[in-house]
Amino acid sequence: MDWAEKYRPAHLDEVVGNSTALRQMLEWARTWSRDKKPLILYGKPGTGKTSSAHALAADMGWEVIELNASDQRTRAAIERTAVSGSTTASLTGAQRKLIIIDEADNLHGTADRGGARAILDLIRGSRQPVILIANDLYAIPGEIRSRCDGVQFKALQARSIAPRLRYICAAEKISCSEQALHQIAEAAHGDMRAAVNMLYASASGRERLSEEILPSGKDDRSSIFDLIVAIYGNTAPEALLKIAYDVDETPDTLIQWIEANLEGIPEIDDLSAAYSCLSRADEYLGYTYRQQYHTLWRYATSLMVLGVGSVADRRGLHARITPPERWKRMSSYQKQKAVRSSMLRKVSSSLHMPQRTFLETYMSPLGIVIDRDPLTYAREFSLDADELDLFLHDRARAASVTRALAAEEKAEVTKKERETKSRRKQEEGGKMRQKELPAKREEAPLPEPPAEKSSQKSQKTLFEGF
Repeated sequence: MDWAEKYRPAHLDEVVGNSTALRQMLEWARTWSRDKKPLILYGKPGTGKTSSAHALAADMGWEVIELNASDQRTRAAIERTAVSGSTTASLTGAQRKLIIIDEADNLHGTADRGGARAILDLIRGSRQPVILIANDLYAIPGEIRSRCDGVQFKALQARSIAPRLRYICAAEKISCSEQALHQIAEAAHGDMRAAVNMLYASASGRERLSEEILPSGKDDRSSIFDLIVAIYGNTAPEALLKIAYDVDETPDTLIQWIEANLEGIPEIDDLSAAYSCLSRADEYLGYTYRQQYHTLWRYATSLMVLGVGSVADRRGLHARITPPERWKRMSSYQKQKAVRSSMLRKVSSSLHMPQRTFLETYMSPLGIVIDRDPLTYAREFSLDADELDLFLHDRARAASVTRALAAEEKAEVTKKERETKSRRKQEEGGKMRQKELPAKREEAPLPEPPAEKSSQKSQKTLFEGF
């Protein structure tokens, strides 16, 4: 077993760092009720998000149901595991079940088709506590994010990581110098998992670990966010280019991100100069694709990064980094397409007709009918707010109708639960009364009638009178 798994904290008091986040989680768990929002634990990898969720369940005596990126997270898979688990009792006798959805910011592609919608349904109808885990909070769909409370996990300090490494060395009977421990802790860049893995790799086959035996270091490539921050910071040109080349994005993607975040340059002349640099870089990108001469990529990267960097130098970034507007529009279009497909599937299935026939012939007339009584038809076709809005063309009204429907369904569920409890109490009361009744006495058998005397007499008797 690798050390990261072997020494995973079993309880919250064993988790390193992020004490504020741990207090938030514990308070949420102790006061949990069905009205409580789920939690989203977010932050860089290796900061203890997943370990803390499991440790919380252990401290509360809760059973864990977990879905992560290694599972197929289609709608059916989520409903089969998490949704069904959230509405049924525990077989182990645990008081509650904690539903953990790891890497909730990674719901993309055909493998996770319908997964986001299923998670939304889970959040709405769960009778059990739910925790979502993500590296990037804003990569989670907004409709899910708005229904959860966020808990941030920050990168760990090297001085917090080193004592944990020292404890592992003592447990494994490995002699390790303080300098070597601090080198590993610094190289991990706040990632406890990476630090433990580096310690394991460095100490493998050794009984003593010194600073001369350097860890290989964490593969910590710069992100697009690091580049945007560096452009607006006091970064030397050589360092800025190094970050740009280290980012795992092509120049045609970099230019879109830089252009989307030019709001940090308020002066019109400076903004014009920045756009001029991007325009020139875009020309080089055009030459690259037309002539397949990818050496020009370096010129394009230098122009866009150093050019905008020279204009924005030392200004600092005072706004949240946003993705390119085109990406937002594409994301919105894909969402609308998914909502439309979902609506067509539900309605055409209920009406027993092909989707194309319904779309071309009956959708407009049905929209007029639904507009008169949206609650009835939202219930009939199981429409959510986005799907109902396709008929009402009024987002606020559609949201109001679906909220009323959700309240109605919740009241119905509560009523059924009360009826079930009442029926169980009656059954238990009947059994108790039956036990209290005295045992029925068996009736004594009636005495047998006396035997009839025989009317026949012996010969001796007959002649006794003579």
